[in-house]
Amino acid sequence: MELIQNAPEISAYLAADEVIDHEHPRVRAAAATLSVGAPDAYAYAKAAFEFVRDTIPHSQDVGDPRVTWRASDVLAQRTGICYAKAHALAALLRAEGIPTALCYQKFDVLHGLVAVRLPGEDRWARQDPRGNKPGVDAQFRLDREQLAFTARPEFNEVDCPVLFAEPHPAVLKCLREAVDRPHLWQTLPTDF
Repeated sequence: MELIQNAPEISAYLAADEVIDHEHPRVRAAAATLSVGAPDAYAYAKAAFEFVRDTIPHSQDVGDPRVTWRASDVLAQRTGICYAKAHALAALLRAEGIPTALCYQKFDVLHGLVAVRLPGEDRWARQDPRGNKPGVDAQFRLDREQLAFTARPEFNEVDCPVLFAEPHPAVLKCLREAVDRPHLWQTLPTDF
């Protein structure tokens, strides 16, 4: 699948905003800690991915009713669904100057992930920080994708090729309006 930037300038994938608030002290502190043992951009990106995947539980997996959407809040509360975890990873990567896009897959509802463009690479590589569990084994890879889920066209599941510089408006709306995760589950977007 050919990934398509929805913003022509790569700088859009480095920007900070209300959601991917990589200038926030909490995000900066986490990025600084992760960069200590990372000799290059690849090692840092992998460390940031594993940090979000492994230390911030997916709220559905652990029964956490809280809903987070801003990267700094995801890091503070250590919880979030796939979209929130993607926002946190995007912020950590952008904090270190690694262009990062948000992207989606369509199953019964949209599933959120990121795509990174590391220095020296001529293409974007999708990564899924959702969090592993039995039957889910997402890994940080550039040679091939190893996402949490594989879209199956025969079941009308779709990989969206668009790389968003900002969260999809429908995703952000449902996260902001949710009073808790059970409410969020009733309002998750079902299409791009």
